[in-house]
Amino acid sequence: MNSLLFIGISILILIWYLTFSANRLDRLHHRVETSWANLDAILQRRAAIAQEIAHLPEIDPASNLILMSAAHQAREAEIFERSEAESGLSAALRLLRDESDVPHLHIDLFKELDEVTDRLRTAIAIHQESVVATINRRSKLIYRIFRLAGHAPLPVTYPFEDEEL
Repeated sequence: MNSLLFIGISILILIWYLTFSANRLDRLHHRVETSWANLDAILQRRAAIAQEIAHLPEIDPASNLILMSAAHQAREAEIFERSEAESGLSAALRLLRDESDVPHLHIDLFKELDEVTDRLRTAIAIHQESVVATINRRSKLIYRIFRLAGHAPLPVTYPFEDEEL
């Protein structure tokens, strides 16, 4: 009788632990999705500011074309093209900042771009930390044996997150 009671309690504890672990992993996946949504919103805002800059009267037609193209690609890119598009926008903004006097003429707009870039750095750090925490949790043996991740895809970071903005 005692051994049957011990086995029953052990099974209940195992079920509780597995449920708790699956819920924890689900919260981590939700955190990754939330951090990506925040990161995406900031990236969209940066592209919108780049389009505003491209329409400034002091921007020459070639710079306008490069900046508008890079901003449009960044806004419309599919997930597998996103990294290349964001890198292109970063390069176009860096080139404009380094090679023209426009930042000195439109201080408020470039101040807003700097603020968005700072928020972007923070959002990237949060997203990367969320992805690493989720991957680390999913790599544990108990999560793999009992398939606690279900059908959730393994979260990833993108190469543009490692660049200097």
